[in-house]
Amino acid sequence: MTLPSNNSTSPVFEFFLICFRSFQSWQHWLSLPLSLLFRLAMGANTTLLTTICMETSLHQPLYYLLNLLSLLDIVLCLTVIPKVLAIFWFDLRSISFPACFLQMFIMNNFLTMESCTFIIMAYDCYVSICKPLQYSSIITDQFVARAAIFVVVRNGLLTMPIPILSSRFRYCAGHIIKNCICTNVSVSKLSCDYINLNQRYQFVTCWTLLGSDLILIVLLFFFILKTVLSIKAEGAMAKALSTCGSHFILILFFSTVLLVLVITNLARKTIPLDVPILLNILHHLIPPALNPIVYGVRTKEIKQGIQNLLRRL
Repeated sequence: MTLPSNNSTSPVFEFFLICFRSFQSWQHWLSLPLSLLFRLAMGANTTLLTTICMETSLHQPLYYLLNLLSLLDIVLCLTVIPKVLAIFWFDLRSISFPACFLQMFIMNNFLTMESCTFIIMAYDCYVSICKPLQYSSIITDQFVARAAIFVVVRNGLLTMPIPILSSRFRYCAGHIIKNCICTNVSVSKLSCDYINLNQRYQFVTCWTLLGSDLILIVLLFFFILKTVLSIKAEGAMAKALSTCGSHFILILFFSTVLLVLVITNLARKTIPLDVPILLNILHHLIPPALNPIVYGVRTKEIKQGIQNLLRRL
């Protein structure tokens, strides 16, 4: 496919995504593990969603939170990975103007929604360990519903201006995006307007949301650890690990991949440009693929629910 010149001054109706410009020859090989991870993520999350919906014994606040997390993971995967694979397999590099900014919004919004969901899950763990007698009165279906509304509204309102500001720019510097996905930084570079306000808003908003979420999660786990260490009863530590171990592993996956992505972006001048692009793609694949597996393996009720579901098929 012949790409258009990147110095056109005509109105932009579509963009062209260039994935791994320096390594075009091995894109087909890279697509194999990516497609396998994508199938794993979609299959595992769909199974978890179906199991929780069909098993009445799993109609509890914690499992509703897992449903929310799986739904976010599915949407993130479907927003990013099929387009990347279409570029690798069929050289379908074009993406329409509206689709590009829709993808940008979903990535920014759902990433912060996922981070916020981990806070609620950490709080669930905190109540179950530190206030076990009050758990059933605090963590209720109404609490989960209000928390889900808060997650959607907070992150939707704060991340909405990012694609709106970007879509209003004049793109007179061409329409070839040096990325596999429509990130705000990659797209806004093509504008001939003043983009600093847009980029500063994204930086401050996203990292304030993600940073405050991480601080709250660390504080909650600190109080959990403090409570567990103060309990002298035998087996208290093992019970706490059994209750909160899955929460901690999921948060660790999410935070570690995100931290690596941040470090590579900060060190962009010393590493190839393709490295942060690949890590950004993997961040939309690895946590979604591993999250339902961790809960499926570590949670007896979910394992039993999956077995019951398989018997019905």
